[in-house]
Amino acid sequence: MAGSFEATVVVDRPIEEVFAFLSDGTNDPRFSPRVLEIEKATDGPPRVGTVYRSTVKDAGVKTKREFELTEFVPPTRIRWAERSKNLVTASEGGYDLSPEGSGTRVRIYNVLEGHGFGKLLAPMALRQARKGADDFGRAIKAAVEAG
Repeated sequence: MAGSFEATVVVDRPIEEVFAFLSDGTNDPRFSPRVLEIEKATDGPPRVGTVYRSTVKDAGVKTKREFELTEFVPPTRIRWAERSKNLVTASEGGYDLSPEGSGTRVRIYNVLEGHGFGKLLAPMALRQARKGADDFGRAIKAAVEAG
């Protein structure tokens, strides 16, 4: 079973600044406490095909993750897909950005999917993600505004 969660926030920064921050996956630990470490595994600036490798901690368990940027449309759209093989993965996700007043509306979403035994865990992971989605959005807002 796959399912999605999303959050929307308005960030008090220009859209180009928000896009630059969010397109650099090495910023993820600044708003996601589950990301313990992350590195860009490909050369050059972020673009379609850029890969990020991370170590995350979910429910007390550390796992290795690998994400690839699948769509990159400055300054409005970023899409990714998880390439790692874990029990529960984000098969797709992204940011949609649009100007709002002097700031930027940011919508984040992820589609979670279970694999093998993970099919039993995915509904619980999805419930937790949905429960924390608004807090996650607020954490993104705070991190981008802090620069």
